[in-house]
Amino acid sequence: MATGARGKAETPPAEWGRRRAEPGADAVWWFVSAVSLLAIGRIWVAPWVTWTGVQAWSTIFIAICVQALPFLVFGVALSAAITAFVPAEVWSRALPRRGAAAVPVAGMAGAVLPGCECASVPVAGSLMARGVVPAAALTFLLAAPAINPIVMVATAVAFPGRPEMVAARFGASLTVAVLAGWVWLRFGKGEWLRIPDRPDHSGGRWEAFRVAVRHDFLHAGGFLVVGGVAAATINVVVPAAWVNELAGVPWAAVLTLAVLAVLMSICSEADAFVAASLTAFSPTAKLTFLVVGPMVDLKLIALQTGVFGRRFAVRFIPLTFVLAVAVSAVTGGLFL
Repeated sequence: MATGARGKAETPPAEWGRRRAEPGADAVWWFVSAVSLLAIGRIWVAPWVTWTGVQAWSTIFIAICVQALPFLVFGVALSAAITAFVPAEVWSRALPRRGAAAVPVAGMAGAVLPGCECASVPVAGSLMARGVVPAAALTFLLAAPAINPIVMVATAVAFPGRPEMVAARFGASLTVAVLAGWVWLRFGKGEWLRIPDRPDHSGGRWEAFRVAVRHDFLHAGGFLVVGGVAAATINVVVPAAWVNELAGVPWAAVLTLAVLAVLMSICSEADAFVAASLTAFSPTAKLTFLVVGPMVDLKLIALQTGVFGRRFAVRFIPLTFVLAVAVSAVTGGLFL
């Protein structure tokens, strides 16, 4: 034992022998508490606020967060399950070895997994960490929230008697996802993409699952709140009259609803009902709204930036937006 200057044994620090709190262990409770306080404030405080802009902002913000949170939890849980329980070799057997063939297979896999865009980001990150080709994981990220069964059923309900709208949404969304994957496979560089770490845990698979859930929920949840704040602010600031004036110009209508899809940040399970209510716009413009929204919106931009890095976001998000607008315009012009 070390001794001090006077030859007496030094007393160990008080924290020796104590279990150190894991980083961020209490952050989950802080996040849940903040969301709960916001929801309570919307019910009890908002009625006393006289400025309608504040009421509208709080309503939109709470709606975005509450609507997306269950799907975010689902995606985080699925991502953690993939990390903890699915061996890495499963993905090498499930997907073709050639990246060009793996991309469309991953796109079709998105058609069978219910979930929204908030869920697809942590799942895609987990797939990359398990050895899946990044281009294939990104294709799944774009396709899953756009063409899954829940979204297709919601679109059919929102557009009764218009099966061509459902088919056009499915075809255009899958085409965009596959094209984006192929472009990233051909031109993307490894240093542009930050693949999330999935370290091994000695505590067993359930311990790995618990740690992954906590980490991903905090990381994605924080950026979801940031995206919700931005979307609510944009929805309140942009006058509705500006939007309606552009509906009569075909190309302007398409671009207007594409931008609105990004700014409004509506969950993919609900956006079809919003699109159907925009009666002043053409079917092609509505299709653009439905294709762009699940792939590029404010909360997705925040989530992708936080998970995959800023260098990735500034390249992949504009690519996705341009492809979504172009494919939607062509598809709508040919079939709607």
